[in-house]
Amino acid sequence: MTSADHYRTLAAQCDAKGRQDVDPRIRVEWEHMAHAYRRLAEQAERNALTDVIYETPPRAAPVQQRQQQQQQQQPQANHESMRKAGN
Repeated sequence: MTSADHYRTLAAQCDAKGRQDVDPRIRVEWEHMAHAYRRLAEQAERNALTDVIYETPPRAAPVQQRQQQQQQQQPQANHESMRKAGN
C-alpha cells in the first residue's frame, strides 16, 4: 500500500465516522479531517513522481575544534595588519 492509498483509507474512515456522528459540529470536524487526508494523498502522489534523493549533510566540526581553528586564524590576521601598518 502506498502512502497515498494509506491517506485515502484514513479519509474514508473519517467520512464514515462523520456520517455516524449525530452532532453537526463533530461531523464537520470529521469532514475537515477527511479533506486533509485527501490533500495528503494528493501530495504523496506528487512526491512519488519526483526523484529527490536526500543526503545527510556532512557533520560539522565539534565546537571546540572550530574555536581552536578560529583562534589560530586570528593571530595571523593581526600579524598581517601590523606588518601593513609598519610599511
